[in-house]
Amino acid sequence: MATESPEKLLSPVLSAYWDEPDAWTLETYKRRHDGYEGLAKALAMPPDDVIAYVKDAGLRGRGGAGFPTGMKWQFIPQGDDKPHYLVVNADESEPGTCKDIPLLFANPHSLIEGIIIACHAIRSSHAFIYLRGEVVPVLRRLHLAVREAYEAGLLGKNALGEGKDLELTVHAGAGAYICGEETALLDSLEGRRGQPRLRPPFPAVAGLYACPTVVNNVESIASVPALINRGKEWFRSLGSEKSPGFTLYSLSGHVANPGQYEAPLGITLRQLLEMSGGMRPGHRLKFWTPGGSSTPMLTDEHLDVPLDYEGVGAAGSMLGTKALQCFDETTCVVRAVTRWTEFYAHESCGKCTPCREGTYWLVQLLRDFESGKATKADIDKIDDIADNINGKSFCALGDGAASPIFSSLKYFRDEYEAHLDGRGCPFDPAKSTLWADENKTAHPEVKA
Repeated sequence: MATESPEKLLSPVLSAYWDEPDAWTLETYKRRHDGYEGLAKALAMPPDDVIAYVKDAGLRGRGGAGFPTGMKWQFIPQGDDKPHYLVVNADESEPGTCKDIPLLFANPHSLIEGIIIACHAIRSSHAFIYLRGEVVPVLRRLHLAVREAYEAGLLGKNALGEGKDLELTVHAGAGAYICGEETALLDSLEGRRGQPRLRPPFPAVAGLYACPTVVNNVESIASVPALINRGKEWFRSLGSEKSPGFTLYSLSGHVANPGQYEAPLGITLRQLLEMSGGMRPGHRLKFWTPGGSSTPMLTDEHLDVPLDYEGVGAAGSMLGTKALQCFDETTCVVRAVTRWTEFYAHESCGKCTPCREGTYWLVQLLRDFESGKATKADIDKIDDIADNINGKSFCALGDGAASPIFSSLKYFRDEYEAHLDGRGCPFDPAKSTLWADENKTAHPEVKA
């Protein structure tokens, strides 16, 4: 892969026609882009064969953990005389993560087709899409796409064959980040406060309404139709051996051209920056996150790390949601970590003590660094508090809050020490804004 030119590495599948007029309609998807052909092939296969096919293709969850999708489907018990449910997690809320919302806005029928295939595979007659409530335009477009699918007979009575109905419910959440955790999402969907459940039992055994449930990310399910239609050999021809296929990389921050770049797993940040125009002119990369704010940050030394699950893991981080937030040398690491930690403290559900209390005290200490009140002992103190959160919280939110602390201390401990002279942050926050260079050009300094 490294020998190919960056431009040839793009593999638009889900994003292939986002820029076309009416890309979100059934007309565009079905009649002009082979939409629902994968569904026809899947319905001709026994459900267990569909699961085995997806498993053999190597599709892994695109929501963060990278768990094999087919294996998750396989966990659903059969012959138990209970309803089976599919729940699609569209509660995209993490800082930097922005792939599912544009996918739903521009190509909702890829998700609906994937849902129907998945329901056929796990023998489900009711599926749910749990959408982040603030994105009202996406909610409206999703409702439109679901209505089109019902009117076309793709959903509803006999959708999965004679006597096999399929209902699809779109549910708008209230905007809680914690509801991205699958069991908190299920509690919210049932009408309760969104908080993580104690496991076991796992959702595959006792999920929604205490019935077997599969919870999958939007991109994971939306990738299934192309996989079925084009074949598992085609799918495996993309990406790496253990991380096959295509995925959406969300490039943001101090880059010349932020956006969604769909490429095979295993591409590097260097290649993505080359094809996107690099960092903003006159600046260099300082640090970046490979999978959103909850993944340990990396530096410019990691530009050539393969962006797949194994490559990023070997570098000491996680691929997560492929949210590549890039920061240049004008950015204060302490300030960035403070903002992320404020987010986690605000979004903590409060159920467990390590996360509820730990994130609160991390924010207080980090603000002391920013204002010049911190002491050298506070550096070890935030490390100690993060250690008391990591692995000891009820869910992964605590781990995500600890990650920026650990990784920033690993690579930029000297920057924390630079905040200890009593004057606070040595960086000018105005210089890290995207309009800072524009102002410099528009109002050049006049030298005597």
